[in-house]
Amino acid sequence: MTMKKFAIELTDIDKRFGAVHANNKVCLQVTEGNIHGIIGENGAGKSTLMSILYGFYQADAGQIDVLGNTYTFTDSHHAIAAGIGMVHQHFMLVENFTVLENVILGTEGGELLAHGLAAARKELTRLGEEYGLKVDLDATIDTLSVGLQQRVEILKALYKGAKILILDEPTGVLTPQETVELFRIFSALKQQGVTIMLITHKLREIMSITDQVSVMRAGQMVAHRNTCDTDREELAELMVGRKVLLSVDKGAANVRAPLMRVSRLTVVDSQGVERLKDVSFELRAGEVLGVAGVSGNGQTELLEALAGIIPITQGHIEVLGMEMDNKHPLTPDILRGLGLAHVPEDRHRMGLITDFSASESALLGYHTDANINSGVWLSKAKVDANCQQLMQAFDVRPADPQLKSANFSGGNQQKLILGREMERNPEVLLIGQPTRGVDIGAIEFIHQRIIAMRDAGKAVLLVSVELEEIMSVSDRIIVLCDGAISGRINAEDADERTLGMMMANALDPIDPLQAMNDAKSSSNRTVQELDL
Repeated sequence: MTMKKFAIELTDIDKRFGAVHANNKVCLQVTEGNIHGIIGENGAGKSTLMSILYGFYQADAGQIDVLGNTYTFTDSHHAIAAGIGMVHQHFMLVENFTVLENVILGTEGGELLAHGLAAARKELTRLGEEYGLKVDLDATIDTLSVGLQQRVEILKALYKGAKILILDEPTGVLTPQETVELFRIFSALKQQGVTIMLITHKLREIMSITDQVSVMRAGQMVAHRNTCDTDREELAELMVGRKVLLSVDKGAANVRAPLMRVSRLTVVDSQGVERLKDVSFELRAGEVLGVAGVSGNGQTELLEALAGIIPITQGHIEVLGMEMDNKHPLTPDILRGLGLAHVPEDRHRMGLITDFSASESALLGYHTDANINSGVWLSKAKVDANCQQLMQAFDVRPADPQLKSANFSGGNQQKLILGREMERNPEVLLIGQPTRGVDIGAIEFIHQRIIAMRDAGKAVLLVSVELEEIMSVSDRIIVLCDGAISGRINAEDADERTLGMMMANALDPIDPLQAMNDAKSSSNRTVQELDL
């Protein structure tokens, strides 16, 4: 049996950013033609290590060997020339360019652009057929789904000669179906000898697709395992340094009166597209109502309509004793005053201002609170104390109110936003994608806080594309497909297959008002029983 060579050998990689020791003598060996997982909490040093390997950063010390040759990468061009490609969590694509134009950017082929385009088209067609990465080369990026955009990024890397692919949180914005398709592509790449390095927080994915896995914690490499010789529980403990509860520990919901009623809600956007269609449901005190669905099927518009951010076209909403509709809107400020809090899906677009300090981001929307505002001026001492309090309550690291919001990891940015909204003890919490890009320890913490709010008699509406999260945290689940409710089920009766059928609208249609009729007769059973 022929021994496989190492595609990557990193020896004693060391990197500091001021007082922060991001990588501390890190060693790693990645076998050629395998899928190798790199896991660790936010801030563990994974991204720094991969950025050094890809030439974004230069190590302070250590050695990099790629396919048997020693390199010192000064930029990503050197890494690409050595056969390394990287697909970032946030895609590097020009949205109004075609697929073909995006792929050849930087390698146009000299002055004769037409010749370069023709050669690229031929090569990309070959790559698409060989690796199962077919995509319309003449489609503009803004017309493609997230999953297809990711294919374009992989094609870009392969077109530039990548033999080693680094993928940073590749399934963070994918649907379950797109994730399955991505893993099929990984298998095809592996069969052709491509080495894949997968950075992810999702232990189920690590267990299902990788050959080996390495664990980082606090800047150090703490363990290497053959995937077949470990399990999720051991990996979680290695990541966090303690036992981690992977399932949500919760008792039965003590459901009370509805705090929100949504009746035939319809939202039409500025282009005349119907984003929500005749949506009706109740949200009751003492429960978590999960909203599942393929990303882009109305979840964002639902959250924003309920939070008063976008106008209602038809229907009405009763919330905390007030009514809102097209003629009687309620602003986000009014709704916050009533006791409604909103954690948006996209923390960068709407949750915080990255150029603001943490203390400033921690009071967005609440700057008029008497506790921090004397009427004309904000009290800097009170603003900082407010931030310090929620940082302590939500374990935000580093606990520095003056640090710029952009300088926190994604997980700590998320905890900062959650703390801002949840520490004010709202009666109704709207929360979108609470654990997107968040490590396993923080996920456990966030889920515990959501259940604690439920048990305190609050009403929580949870939107997530993670079906495992929806099933484990929710008490009831509604599913959106093309802006309409395509299914309703108790969380205890749900499984991924059933929810997947609902997400594809493969079940019989439902009377949109049936939910409220059933809710009045039972607080413990499904809002609408489905014959599955």
